[in-house]
Amino acid sequence: MTKLERIPESAAITAWLTGRVAYYLEREPDQIAPDAPLVGLGLDSVYALTLCGDIEDEYGLPVETTLAWDYPTVSAITEFLRSELSAGETAGR
Repeated sequence: MTKLERIPESAAITAWLTGRVAYYLEREPDQIAPDAPLVGLGLDSVYALTLCGDIEDEYGLPVETTLAWDYPTVSAITEFLRSELSAGETAGR
């Protein structure tokens, strides 16, 4: 597991997630609204699972395979990740 030197800002997480979702959907990042439901944008279960793996690789944070359904927007996933990363930093002290 990779330990982040510091917790990324919400804007950085949102930008990264938006970029990943845009890549999967073959769109430009500016076409992905942070509050739009990912399923409504066309994100299917294969890409949702792939996104989980990307999050684990990028942030060293294991996530449930149901992440995109539990947190159905980029904004919701960002909030979840910030919370989890913050909790991990606190526990690591």
